[in-house]
Amino acid sequence: MFSSDAHRGQPEAVPPQSPNEAAELSTAAPNLAPAEVQALVARLYGIDGSTIEPLAGERDQNCAVETADGTRYVFKISNPSEPVPLVDFQVAALEHIARTSPRQPVPRVVRTVDGRTRDTVVLADGARTSVRMLTYLEGTQIRNTPRTAAQRMAMGRGMAELNLALQGFTHPAAAHDLLWNVSAAHQLKVQLHSLTEGPRRTLAQSFMTRFTEHVLPRLGSLRAQVIHNDYHLYNVLVAPEDQARITGIIDFGDMLHAPLVGEVATAAAFHMTGNADPFEGPAQFVGAYQAVLPLTAAEQDIVADLMATRHLITALISEWRALRYPENRAYIMRHNPAAWEALSQMADLSRHEARDRLLTPTHQGTAT
Repeated sequence: MFSSDAHRGQPEAVPPQSPNEAAELSTAAPNLAPAEVQALVARLYGIDGSTIEPLAGERDQNCAVETADGTRYVFKISNPSEPVPLVDFQVAALEHIARTSPRQPVPRVVRTVDGRTRDTVVLADGARTSVRMLTYLEGTQIRNTPRTAAQRMAMGRGMAELNLALQGFTHPAAAHDLLWNVSAAHQLKVQLHSLTEGPRRTLAQSFMTRFTEHVLPRLGSLRAQVIHNDYHLYNVLVAPEDQARITGIIDFGDMLHAPLVGEVATAAAFHMTGNADPFEGPAQFVGAYQAVLPLTAAEQDIVADLMATRHLITALISEWRALRYPENRAYIMRHNPAAWEALSQMADLSRHEARDRLLTPTHQGTAT
């Protein structure tokens, strides 16, 4: 936990960031009024949005736009600091998926009246930023549904199919730096010193050591590709009447080129809650993923390590950001308690014990 007294009068430990991440953290998200959004949508897209509703977001302003006939869209106003190539990267990925795997339940890019995939607007303070529009995917966020084995397995298969759809996709901006890249957790070592001395700092340090000694040296030899990197209970939608049927995969804002096993571990980490055995859910997810896109032996050996590492970076980044942006604390900290709980649950397991529990078929269950 952070303590304002712990570093009062001392240099503050701040994780190193890429220039664009540092700018995003110090640049407020746009905050256009509904009427302004409505006017922009009409001018750029020729769409009469009768209703404008805000959607959650940490860096950008996102709005649901609904027309009189009930058609809905998502209008995204980027943080002014976000480089245009990163916006183009996200757009290009969605267009690639639409061409190569049209059955994938991902948003489609809506073009402007001039045929553009994005446009640029000038905000009230003179800042220029990118805007784009996507189709709205119907469904219920999985976080609002009961967890089941069938649902976890559907998520595992769905992510494997998404990874297959992204195989071979490249973009000049794909290799950008991102704090949420589980494969670059060592960039957050400095943040350990901002935690109050005690059990949590000791716990975080032990998992950072596990990552740097046993995982980091191996990553360069593993498969890598563009990954979603944020496939969790907020970003996957299911049908209300069949909560094991995926209807949408949203929020490609953390996408990057990175080791494929990091994608699997990141997603599996979100399934540790909800069962007496914290490995039951992740094992079901990973088992279903491997039925479609098997991990190599080298990837299997570190996937549990990286699952723990995802919880580690979630704890470190969320504590740090919440202190600096208290107005957005609830959103920033939404995964923090579960992250610390998961680290505590894994603390007494060796690397190989955690790996075996994650990959053991008896934990993987069957859909009913």
